Amino acid sequence: MKALCFHQHGNLDVLRYEDVADPVPEKGEVLIEVKACALNHLDLWVMRGWPGLDLEMPHWGGSDIAGVVAGVGEGVIGWKTGDRVVIDHGLNPVEDEFTLRGEHSMSPHYMIIGEHVRGGFARYVKVPSQNLVKMPDTLDFPQACAPLLVTLTSWRMLIKRAGLRAGETVLVVGAGGGVNSASIQIAKLAGATVYVVAGSAEKAQKALELGADFAIDRSRVDWGRELHKMTGRRGVDLVVDNVGAATLSTSMAAAARGGRIVIVGNTSGPVAQIDVRMIFGKQISLIGSTMGTPNDFRTITDLLWSGKIRTVIEEVVPLKDGKAGFERMERGEMFGKIVLVP
Repeated sequence: MKALCFHQHGNLDVLRYEDVADPVPEKGEVLIEVKACALNHLDLWVMRGWPGLDLEMPHWGGSDIAGVVAGVGEGVIGWKTGDRVVIDHGLNPVEDEFTLRGEHSMSPHYMIIGEHVRGGFARYVKVPSQNLVKMPDTLDFPQACAPLLVTLTSWRMLIKRAGLRAGETVLVVGAGGGVNSASIQIAKLAGATVYVVAGSAEKAQKALELGADFAIDRSRVDWGRELHKMTGRRGVDLVVDNVGAATLSTSMAAAARGGRIVIVGNTSGPVAQIDVRMIFGKQISLIGSTMGTPNDFRTITDLLWSGKIRTVIEEVVPLKDGKAGFERMERGEMFGKIVLVP
């Protein structure tokens, strides 16, 4: 089969579209013919590598997967060839104190399809049968796969980790990425007032169309000062900052006294300088979050299938041209997700 893969960590020049061995489902596993798989910043980070990440090479990413069942391994029941499905990308090979209390993504053994094991940037992928969720016939495959990882991530960080409540104010730093477009919608569903920092007037307008109450075009104004004015010098109850090094200091200034900042990514770099006086002086909480649980995944697919959260797709690209999709994501040009199709 064909896959968009790499044989060593590095920048975009390591990506290759080439023939690789077909996966064979083992006991309890299902073989999925991939029909669509969306890009995430996670795929860039995995490609470049980080300490402790030990992958079987060649490796191919892709966590947001939609497809059809192409075969089943020994012991699999409830699924048959041709079933249309999406895949919960979280894997927990070991039951421990975290899984027993329903905090699967906190487990040190937690793995992600596309990160720790090969993912959906290929013709086929094999996954445990319990990771399958049936998708509606009314959705096409790009629509079904595009929002999965980002909506799961947003749901957990806003609702479970940050404890967002109706009537609170939320600032989303950045508008174009998938997590942020999902965060706007989930925060509104939770009854919050949503402010967004966007990189252009066009992205600001799209954020408003998604449901944001206020959008700041950072290409025209100092967004920290502007938010300060808009909130009457109070700040906001919760800041979503997945940019990292370039914005964290301003995000801390934007948080109200007793406010929270939730972090699930670092698109501008992982190492940030902060003034710790801001933390104890304003009694700010910094909250980390990642992915979600099997129950969270089923919650967000219910929201997606019912239309309560919109799928935001920037572009659908053939898998063989996937490098161009990576390049566009790296430049931050999109609003929503880029989807690759075999």
